[in-house]
Amino acid sequence: MCGIAGVIHRDGSSKIGEEMSFMLQAMKHRGPDSTGFALYCERDNIDSEQYVMRMKVAETHEAVNGYDIHAKMEDRIKSVQSRLSELKVKVSEVEKITEYALRYTFTCDGNLRQLANYVEDIEGVEILSIGKGLELVKDLGDAKVVSDLYSLKSFNGTHAIGHTRMATESDVDIRSAHPYWAYPFADVSVVHNGQLTNYWSKRRELERKGHRFMSSCDSELIAVYIADKIEQGRNLEDSMLQSVEELDGVFTYLLATSDSLGMAKDTMAAKPMVLFESDQLVALASEEVAIRTIMNNEIDTSDPYDGEVRVWQA
Repeated sequence: MCGIAGVIHRDGSSKIGEEMSFMLQAMKHRGPDSTGFALYCERDNIDSEQYVMRMKVAETHEAVNGYDIHAKMEDRIKSVQSRLSELKVKVSEVEKITEYALRYTFTCDGNLRQLANYVEDIEGVEILSIGKGLELVKDLGDAKVVSDLYSLKSFNGTHAIGHTRMATESDVDIRSAHPYWAYPFADVSVVHNGQLTNYWSKRRELERKGHRFMSSCDSELIAVYIADKIEQGRNLEDSMLQSVEELDGVFTYLLATSDSLGMAKDTMAAKPMVLFESDQLVALASEEVAIRTIMNNEIDTSDPYDGEVRVWQA
């Protein structure tokens, strides 16, 4: 049932945190279990050497109900800091957003795979995203709950994707929530509505290549699949076109990079997607009502056709 949404501004930055909050809240009936945001700040404001890392050191239910988890979380945070120091990562800022969610600003030599592997080797620690433009936030609850908890309405940027989730085949936890970061590539994220029927065979194929999976959610496969294609030197549009041929099932997904937003639908086009496009912005969502929450005037929308892949630039 899940709902997905995306927006990209072609004429500069906007209050994309607020826009995505409104769009996802309009579709909360499609997925009340968790909500996620992948937000992209304006590229001109980004230091070319500086990364932002979002991570969690526990699941929400652990932080609320675990009698001994509080001490464990503090130990995990200390271990993260120690390992970053070992890797000579220069951390300029650490923000504790919630008891279990942290935001690091840092510079490093660019070896993100080594950094992510070493940090996530700590039990209970998961990196949600690393990027120069991307900040990925996801938690339990509807869009308003998550947006308020992480103060997302004040986030300015050029584009974003988001997801409201109804858990069907995996747990109700942050790990199984969307979006997914396309590890280990900075600034690549994915949201997905549908089901992949060749999930396990494709997952084993990618694991044999050295890729890692953090959940049992089939949507994560798309992120890892695209990361693998990028690693082979393919561009975004070609990678997405190939995904339509190689991934089986019914699906519609949105993928974002530091400067672009892409959409792909499977050849049966069973999962809904509504598109609005103007000279100033492009907005997509599982339902038209979500797009109308950020528009002040009457709009015309369309439905992408079966097997269609589109990519827009910020």
